[in-house]
Amino acid sequence: MTSYYPPITYIIPEAEDSWLLKTILARRMHVSRKLQSRLKLTEQGIMLNGQRVYISVKVRTGDVVEIRMEKETSDDILPQPIPFEILYEDEHILIVNKEAGMIVHPTHGHYTGTLANGVVYYWLQKGEAYRFRAVHRLDQETTGVLAIAKNPYVHQHISEQMIHNHVDKKYLAMVHGMPNPQQGEINGPIDRDPEEPHRRIVTPDGYPSLTKYKVLQSWEQGSLVELKLETGRTHQIRVHMTSIGCPLIGDKLYRHPIYHELAETISSVQAKEDLQDLLPENAWQIVLLDDSIPRQALHAFELSFEHPVTHEKMTFEAPLPEDMAKLQHQLESGSLTSKYNKES
Repeated sequence: MTSYYPPITYIIPEAEDSWLLKTILARRMHVSRKLQSRLKLTEQGIMLNGQRVYISVKVRTGDVVEIRMEKETSDDILPQPIPFEILYEDEHILIVNKEAGMIVHPTHGHYTGTLANGVVYYWLQKGEAYRFRAVHRLDQETTGVLAIAKNPYVHQHISEQMIHNHVDKKYLAMVHGMPNPQQGEINGPIDRDPEEPHRRIVTPDGYPSLTKYKVLQSWEQGSLVELKLETGRTHQIRVHMTSIGCPLIGDKLYRHPIYHELAETISSVQAKEDLQDLLPENAWQIVLLDDSIPRQALHAFELSFEHPVTHEKMTFEAPLPEDMAKLQHQLESGSLTSKYNKES
């Protein structure tokens, strides 16, 4: 016997009397054509007043439209007892605070140890059946708010909000230097670096990419910046901040230009502490900053969207992680000094 998730319901108002059911599904319930086709194949996928009907029928005031999706599981994902922090959960969505170092979904070479493995295990322990559907992605070393849809309707609905720029994604980053001006936008097309395909660069022939930013605090060596994505390109924040001369502190892929300028000197020594006497003071401070955090200092601190079922505007926040809070304290206090000198 087929099992279904609880129905998503819509009651026809007087203004929509005599509309076609397919119009209600598309314009009021925002069910995509692909999902409509899928629902029509199931016994209880599309119901009108408790009866299975063709979507070409006309509806009447007070009619109750229901869509039901078959229960699913992620059989291709190995359940693993991996802890993760839950910020919010209901029968439609799961919002988590992703930690640094965690890949979101299994990929080639990373079939286990991902957030998906942990979430699937968590649902299994609760006796619940859902397919893992991350609505968006965060880089492996980026922390913060991540939304997971529990059914295809919710995934489609939030994805469409993203396409139409109705989802607000805000980040906090700690960067070298200070952006000038302190508030603005970076409108720089992004595409793969032809010389290093795993990297992205700003290039005139790239895909349109827009990041808005605002400096929240600045210190002698760096700044805390709030960023809002208007597009969602791979590594967008990291690429854009590098393009204006303010790369993220700790970023090993998009490094400060000083590493290229002094590459010969840096590569000539085996122990990092030996660099202090070889590098200019400003360059040494950049190296120290990057060495103070084991990843790029980037955190997805806020995510806002309309709940696909309740239509409530929801905002989720994740506090600054411990490693970035420690870095912020070091920048504020000016206490970032050579750990090698302390040991000597």
